[in-house]
Amino acid sequence: MNRFDRLPLGPLMIDIAGLELSDLDRERLSHPLVGGVILFSRNYRRPEQLVRLTAAIRGLRTPQLLIAIDHEGGRVQRCRDGFTRLPAMRSLGELWDRSPDMAVAAAGDTGYVLAAELRACGVDMSFTPVLDLDWGRSAVIGDRSFHADPSVVTQLAGALIEGLHEAGMAACGKHFPGHGGAEADSHVAVPIDNRSLAELAPDLEPYRHLKLDAVMPAHVIYPQVDSRPAGFSSLWIGKLRDEFAFGGVVFSDDLSMEGASVAGDIVDRANAARDAGCDMLLVCNSPQSVGELLERWLACRQATFGAERGRRIERLLPTVALPALQDNRRYLAALESVGCV
Repeated sequence: MNRFDRLPLGPLMIDIAGLELSDLDRERLSHPLVGGVILFSRNYRRPEQLVRLTAAIRGLRTPQLLIAIDHEGGRVQRCRDGFTRLPAMRSLGELWDRSPDMAVAAAGDTGYVLAAELRACGVDMSFTPVLDLDWGRSAVIGDRSFHADPSVVTQLAGALIEGLHEAGMAACGKHFPGHGGAEADSHVAVPIDNRSLAELAPDLEPYRHLKLDAVMPAHVIYPQVDSRPAGFSSLWIGKLRDEFAFGGVVFSDDLSMEGASVAGDIVDRANAARDAGCDMLLVCNSPQSVGELLERWLACRQATFGAERGRRIERLLPTVALPALQDNRRYLAALESVGCV
């Protein structure tokens, strides 16, 4: 046992530089404030390489770090060569308009293929499904949304979640309470949605009805509800916990995004997300911010962050064994279905 064994999972999810772990990656992933790693396209070349990378990450800590990725389908699919090209969620919504039964079946199969292929390479979860409604206003959401009708989004996302769960993967709904009505892209701006709480009711419907393991709030300000972005708002996260009875993990969106800049520097952003009720905080594509946070975020240690948050995070780790894909009849049938969308 090395000195990094038996560290509880910390509240930060950070990224890594390349196709294999560097010494700096190992040092940072072993820090007690870290509990997970998020992978990007730069971390993937082919399935065999990803298996080696995730095994190396998994070997650093006990309990193992949570390994996540944005792998939704369509234009947001980090692993491509050697993986099934998954449809954009709008394609499933368009199929719904022609045949609801076929669309629900295809959504379930898409979720299963998505989860099975990632899990076969050692990835624990994908930040999916997108539950934002397609109001035709947000280019960054666009075809990532299933549909404009919240009941259709709920049914298609519910089927996709069932597919994820069948393959042993947790589901993370995003971007609470809804990014579809805000024009600006929170990666590069601070989006504002001026609708009232009553006007936001359709966007909230999927969160009321779906069995989600995790939720990611939006870096969007809804000034008629709160002056803070949802991910920094105890009002919004409290509503999720209390009114919607959500007991899973709340992930912040990437704290290095421009939409998070209203909270201050990286330490201020981490404190704001923690104080609002986020369980795990993402810091991506900003190695300097990660280093600064690990060095300066002295106010946050596992004891002050809350043991229950660590337990919630650990519940996202897969517990169901996955059959080898080449012998998995469910996977092979789902693969054929997804190819027809």
